[in-house]
Amino acid sequence: MTESTGTTDVAFSPGFLWGAATSSYQIEGSLDADGRGESVWDVFARRPGAIEDGGDASVACDSYRRWPEDIDLISRMNLGAYRFSVAWSRIMPEGRGRVEKRGLDHYERFVDALLERDIVPVLTLNHWDMPQALMADGGWAGRSSVDAFAEYTVAVADRLADRVQWWITQNEPWIIALLGYRLGLHAPGIRDLGASVAAGHHVMLAHGAGADVLRRYPGVQVGAALNLLPCVPASDDERDVAAAWASDGYCNRWHLDPLFGKGYPADMREHYERALGRELTEIRSGDEAAIAGRSDFLAVNYYTRRVMAAAEPDGADQPFPWRVVSPREQVPRTDEGTEISPGTFRDLLLRLHREYDGVPLIIAENGGIFADTPMHDGRIRDVRRQTFLRQHVTAMAEAAAAGADVRGYLHWSLLDNFEWALGYRPRFGLVHVDYRTGERTIKDSGLLYAELARTGRLPAAGFLQGAAGTAPSSVNP
Repeated sequence: MTESTGTTDVAFSPGFLWGAATSSYQIEGSLDADGRGESVWDVFARRPGAIEDGGDASVACDSYRRWPEDIDLISRMNLGAYRFSVAWSRIMPEGRGRVEKRGLDHYERFVDALLERDIVPVLTLNHWDMPQALMADGGWAGRSSVDAFAEYTVAVADRLADRVQWWITQNEPWIIALLGYRLGLHAPGIRDLGASVAAGHHVMLAHGAGADVLRRYPGVQVGAALNLLPCVPASDDERDVAAAWASDGYCNRWHLDPLFGKGYPADMREHYERALGRELTEIRSGDEAAIAGRSDFLAVNYYTRRVMAAAEPDGADQPFPWRVVSPREQVPRTDEGTEISPGTFRDLLLRLHREYDGVPLIIAENGGIFADTPMHDGRIRDVRRQTFLRQHVTAMAEAAAAGADVRGYLHWSLLDNFEWALGYRPRFGLVHVDYRTGERTIKDSGLLYAELARTGRLPAAGFLQGAAGTAPSSVNP
């Protein structure tokens, strides 16, 4: 299929959720406020060389204190939804047991303020910042993490489920398992394939356990957020085609299939068992049933695709016989080198609709790294992010027109923020943050998005060609 251009006449229904997304650890700061316990990321960030610029999240965007300002921004930008995460360490400083009332009080005030502005809260329970105390039992690699997560879910739901409809249990199980427990590039910094498999499985089990808790509350909708990476073969060679399918099992089907009642895919089980030299004893009888059928919607995080080739020299006997390669043709990329492929986004949404029984979809993350900063007049003319936004919204509209049940789009991110091991260099925000002062400035992409959110239609080309520094009237004062 051809790539989306962002030039078609795109319109969405009035009930469509237009919003933006963040996570607690990336924006809040105030790591020692209100009885918060230590998280795995606090400990990891202290490792020499763990964070690219040597920074940490002790201040970040200072949103734990400046949250009223952030809600003002969301309202000014006409956004009808906001995805945020609750910090587990603020609610249960030791991971289990004692509940810290001050943490719950904070998020209750925050949710109430969103609702007062008619902004729909989309609440994520785990966006990677597990309490450090749970590492005594292996963190996510230990099965006790499932019960700990269920306890935490009860504490948050008892306070907020009467006001929050949309709940995301887990954010990106694959990244937790891969970067946190296999490659050690994210917290908790473990490098062990067996621990990685166990961690990924327990995150999925915890989704099921958390969903069982949440479904006790009327009107609640529950899903998990998966970062999906469509895998395409580098050529028509049958070995590359096989490599792309195998990689799809690794990145995508390993999580999609059990969520929607198909169980863990047999081909990927074989890859893991060959790599480990043993059976996957972590997956016990009844586990797949405890994961399945507990998703009212799927939260989709989409950034790019993976171009796959067979491993060399002859990868047939290798545990993971595939490799990521660059496309043969020149492709547009973000400042981080990530390929921009909106057509793949459209195809992914249609695949999910087709292969997983028309599941309702919410785009929980979609964005790109572009380093534009304020010019002499203070305005941030991030033209490439505007193009990215237009193309991906158009791709989403094409998928919806072809039948995909897309309910909302939450751009990543509302704010420039602490980008995990990459520190503060990458900028994903619709809003620029001056990290010295905390000052927020809506970028031109944010102004464009505000108009889209107001009207449900992509603004015409030239929408922002007004006087320098002048915001269009569609942005609230």
